[in-house]
Amino acid sequence: MMPEIIFVPSVFKHGVTKEDIYHAYDTMILKGLLDGYENKYAFVGFNRVGNPIEIFYNPIDDNTIKVFHAMGCQSSTIAQIE
Repeated sequence: MMPEIIFVPSVFKHGVTKEDIYHAYDTMILKGLLDGYENKYAFVGFNRVGNPIEIFYNPIDDNTIKVFHAMGCQSSTIAQIE
């Protein structure tokens, strides 16, 4: 079940849309806590045209996340959550 997603306005500065983020959640291939943080997580999925994107978020509760970063996936992000 997809959580409710709250979007911080700056999340769209790299051209990723809400629809891309929802699709990335549905196609998630990797998820985890970012190294060095207690409440900063990331997941990697695919946008609507099949490109991998990274999404950074904070969990609010069991059913809600606050997304604050989205862009094309970088290898450094994958290394932080593997």
